[in-house]
Amino acid sequence: MNAALIEGVSMGLLLSALIGPVFFTLIQSSLERGFRYAAVLALGIIVSDSVYVVFTFYGIKFLSNAGSFEVVLGYLGGAILISFGLSSLFKGRAKIIDTTEQHKPKVRKRNAFFKGFSINGINPFVLLFWISIASLVHVKQTFTSWDIWMYYSGILGTVFTVDLTKAFIAKRLSKFITPSVMFWLNKAVGTAMIGFGIRMLWVTIF
Repeated sequence: MNAALIEGVSMGLLLSALIGPVFFTLIQSSLERGFRYAAVLALGIIVSDSVYVVFTFYGIKFLSNAGSFEVVLGYLGGAILISFGLSSLFKGRAKIIDTTEQHKPKVRKRNAFFKGFSINGINPFVLLFWISIASLVHVKQTFTSWDIWMYYSGILGTVFTVDLTKAFIAKRLSKFITPSVMFWLNKAVGTAMIGFGIRMLWVTIF
């Protein structure tokens, strides 16, 4: 299997493990309105991510023409990933959102797309994450155009697949989403992100 694809899948799994507003919205939507609604929501999320991918990749590619910008890019991307990691490590125990309410008004499935797109799109951490990924891609001089395509496909494909899986098994999954589980999951994700950030800094320096 292509090495870039494997690395992309691993980064996609890392992104999917992050506990945030998108995670809870997806689970809650599946519990309240069913899998199909949540699947459309997940589609909106992945389209939002795709827009950020195009925006950050070509934006940084344009800026990379300036002198030693690639070095700055390496430090910036590494710092962002490490910051995410530290944020996850020191995050307190999250509160579980009550998903038992059944009195909310019905919402059309087509609105789920815009809900997923907007919730993911307005999150500044999502933009920062994709900036760090674009920085990492441009620092990897061994990446061919095909490798870049495979890398991003691995991330987006994994995120979308995992989101659909979350929506499909939401009722069973909800039993295991305890503050303690989320606390330690954040620790694991934080540690992994710090590792990716340090690796990026290492590649930039050496």
